Amino acid sequence: MSNLSPLLKEAVTNGDLLESSLENISSLLAGTDSPIAQAAIDELVAQQAWEELNDRFYKTLVFGTGGLRGRTVGKVVTEAEQGAGGPLERPEHPCVGTATMNFYNVGRAIRGMIAYLKNYLASEGIERKPSFAFAHDTRHYSRDFAEFCAKVCTDLGCDAYLFEASRATPQLSFLIRELRLDAGVVLTASHNPAHDNGFKAYFNQGAQLVEPHAGGVLEEFQSVTQEAYEALPADQQGTLTVLGAEADRRYMDKLKTLLLRPDLLENGGAKVVFTNLHGTGGHISVPMLRELGFDVLTVDEQDGEDGRFPTVASPNPENAPALAMAIEVAEKEHAEIVIGTDPDCDRMGVAVRNDAGEMQLLTGNQIGSLMAWYRTKTMFDLGILNDSNRGHACLIKTYVTTELQTAIADKYGVNMVDTLTGFKFIADKLQKYEDGIPADKKGEYRDLSEEESRKLRLEYSRFFIFGGEESYGYLGADFVRDKDGNMAAVMFAEVAAYAKSQGMTIAGLLDEIYLEFGFYLEDGKAMVMEGAEGAAQIKALNESYSNKPPSEVDGVAVARVRDFAKEQFEDSEGDSIPNAGMLIVELVDGRSFAVRPSGTEPKIKFYLFGKDEPAADLDASKQKVRDGLVSLWSALEADAQTRMG
Repeated sequence: MSNLSPLLKEAVTNGDLLESSLENISSLLAGTDSPIAQAAIDELVAQQAWEELNDRFYKTLVFGTGGLRGRTVGKVVTEAEQGAGGPLERPEHPCVGTATMNFYNVGRAIRGMIAYLKNYLASEGIERKPSFAFAHDTRHYSRDFAEFCAKVCTDLGCDAYLFEASRATPQLSFLIRELRLDAGVVLTASHNPAHDNGFKAYFNQGAQLVEPHAGGVLEEFQSVTQEAYEALPADQQGTLTVLGAEADRRYMDKLKTLLLRPDLLENGGAKVVFTNLHGTGGHISVPMLRELGFDVLTVDEQDGEDGRFPTVASPNPENAPALAMAIEVAEKEHAEIVIGTDPDCDRMGVAVRNDAGEMQLLTGNQIGSLMAWYRTKTMFDLGILNDSNRGHACLIKTYVTTELQTAIADKYGVNMVDTLTGFKFIADKLQKYEDGIPADKKGEYRDLSEEESRKLRLEYSRFFIFGGEESYGYLGADFVRDKDGNMAAVMFAEVAAYAKSQGMTIAGLLDEIYLEFGFYLEDGKAMVMEGAEGAAQIKALNESYSNKPPSEVDGVAVARVRDFAKEQFEDSEGDSIPNAGMLIVELVDGRSFAVRPSGTEPKIKFYLFGKDEPAADLDASKQKVRDGLVSLWSALEADAQTRMG
């Protein structure tokens, strides 16, 4: 570092390098003995690649809505990082930086979790080795990071469970609950670009970290400054258990319990094209759908697990181009449904054949609303829910998810609970409902059947019917405590079977819902701003909305502004909503929008909402709402540019 100091300080003086970047370069070099780190920084300084250095070092990673996320491959790849090269054209080594995903940061994160968990167990009077589960997707370095974390765990006296190969994120959540483990980690960046990876942390209920655990782990993570650690003596180390087909079968058998009317599938299901977008989804969803009687085709070019995601610009089933190849197969094979999941299979996107015979993409709000409506309606049809217990049932969604689901809840007289974005907040509610059952009644809750646990929740607590978020994440039972693409595929398959039994397409069924409840439409927009400069722009723009909220938008007066950063709100159950950098603006004409920085990507997100009352002319109603959202975004985009100068 001594040879670099004058050059780096000069760069700071000249305004080329951020002061925070200099501090973080110093702390990393002081905390690692890796020759790769020193060599990579030397190269970037020699190239005067100040923008790249700022992007890598402007901050230290912190836990966001999805844990840690960052680049594993830099915009500039140094010769030291490239080395001999790795599989699938990746560099041999992850990119060096305090704001990037590499062994330095992954090591700090897992050691922080271990330290916190040991203290937590001691405070609970539990004397045994902590236990961790590890899963990973198909991204660059995911397997390497997972194996590394498992080794750190066993070295430091924890038992580790590691899947034999890539598995879906929700399967880890299920495993933690099934095996009564203390914590878990998935090495994934979900649907982010190929150059990213992440560290998604879970606690003993199978859900992502929430307070106070999130703050406690973060504090321990930040206190780890040295990459090297000393393993415990052999007799104090933990054991490693590798998981395979038996763990898969237990998860698949549990997924089957989601079916409310298995009889709908007795005569066979629809022809489905499934794509895992080079990720983990095909491992469970394809055999699961086939077991349920569906004729499942896959996209040959996308079946292979490949962290480059070579056939798509983005491995995100929210984006229409990601499903294009699957739709081509559906057209060729005359399939009725296309299902796509992201690399770690916690999100599911869908296209369906409509009444005109064309493949129609559904939004996350539409997919979720179909399942929320069907599962609520069917539970009443079957007598599971009725007038006497409906007050103990609920749907859960995020604030930025369609209000159509609120209208559905209102019609059936069940509660709607809104949460902040991040499925961990939905999972936190599920734990509250589990804890609401008297201890002498529930026994060992995780051993109960779905019918047994549902009966207890309806009598003593609150029963969760369905939950989801607009960004293609859904959940239909509490044996998983995260959004689940495999579960979503099973639930959507049943909706498809129901529509078929009624002589309707899924698109036709959705229109029937609109005719009953009115037409609701949402649109998601984002402004991407990468690196150190982008992070500053996102922060400034978000603060601008909070400090100077609009009084009118698109020529229409603002009726209400909710600033979740400055105000304190309660949900429909009276629980406090944590403060968050989100603003929701409602206009007097019924349109509304929300704005918030993404917790997992370098972007600021805008959520647009429009609706119309039930109308006989549905086509005219749809066009009216669409036009209103186009006009709203035009006004918001212009306003954002003004706010950014």
